[in-house]
Amino acid sequence: MSLLTVRQAAERLGVGYSTLKHWIYEGRVRTRVTSGGHHRIADSEVDRLLAPSTRAPAKKTGHARAGAIVSISGRNQLRGYVDEIRVEGLLAQVRLRIGDQTLTAVITRDAVDELHLRRGDEALAIVKSTEVMIAREAETPVHKTAQRGPPGRKRRT
Repeated sequence: MSLLTVRQAAERLGVGYSTLKHWIYEGRVRTRVTSGGHHRIADSEVDRLLAPSTRAPAKKTGHARAGAIVSISGRNQLRGYVDEIRVEGLLAQVRLRIGDQTLTAVITRDAVDELHLRRGDEALAIVKSTEVMIAREAETPVHKTAQRGPPGRKRRT
């Protein structure tokens, strides 16, 4: 992951340096601070800021909609942007871009309509599960002359 200076990020975003600094101080932009106190912005954060520019600005009503969720107990929350929505019949496949990863969820068509999901919208994936699977990539094949046993065991010769 490469880090950009504020000036480089502002240029990619098409905004002024002072505007981006203002966003940083407001907390709208996630940065890393160097030991010298300078802000650095990850490429993925610049991508996150560019994604909403593809949608129309949200209308502000000044108050929360009745029945809207204000908080939730789920701790496994992943914030991202809607990359793609495929609707077929009663179901919809929603793909979120979360940093440089993607997450795909299958939800009802009604849920997509109720959430007013569109490509480029910010969305939150909430994962609730009692099981988690762990995987590793396959190791490169070991030549027969260099076979090894489990760690901590010596081979008989």
